[in-house]
Amino acid sequence: MGAIVVFGAGGRAGRRAVAEARARGHEVTAVVRDPARYGGPADGSVRVVAGDAADTASVAAVVPGHDAVVSAAAVYREGTRPDVFFPASAHALLAGARGAGVGRLVVVGLSALLPDAAGVPLLSAIPEEHRPFCRAHGAGLEVLRSAGGDVDWLYVSPAGDFDHEGGRGGTYRVVAAGDMATRISYQDFAVALLDEVESPAHHRMHLAVTAG
Repeated sequence: MGAIVVFGAGGRAGRRAVAEARARGHEVTAVVRDPARYGGPADGSVRVVAGDAADTASVAAVVPGHDAVVSAAAVYREGTRPDVFFPASAHALLAGARGAGVGRLVVVGLSALLPDAAGVPLLSAIPEEHRPFCRAHGAGLEVLRSAGGDVDWLYVSPAGDFDHEGGRGGTYRVVAAGDMATRISYQDFAVALLDEVESPAHHRMHLAVTAG
């Protein structure tokens, strides 16, 4: 088993990614802004450290010695700057993976950036007040696309949304288009993330997954 670093390990997707990686026998470094507030798995196979996915020096300090990087890091509360955070995070993660020779970078993404089956962007149906956050996420994806040609990155999102009450079924489906009516649990989303870490099947693209 390998060593995996998870940025944003205190969030809902990040905690499930840490738990799934630990259950598969990986050594995990869980990166959070404030370790004192971390509520995810922590034991002999999970090391919790302070870090910032949008800070190049912070990422560079944490990533060496790991086989893969997973980032579920995000900002969205009042007073934060998603438009700054997501592009900066993409640049920092790419630089960290590149500098440490890490073989795989998997970033948790946003379904609003997907087209539907007719080719219409899901973003067009998102309320205007939420679109700046979506566009900020999109700016991070564009950094991966434009600057990540030498890094094996993958941007993974639900095809629609998360099932916040769902459990771990252990299966999921990869789909070609977004559909806001579909759902996937955080646990099954973590299964998809770790599958793509362990056995990469998709590369340098936006991958959409939903419940199996």
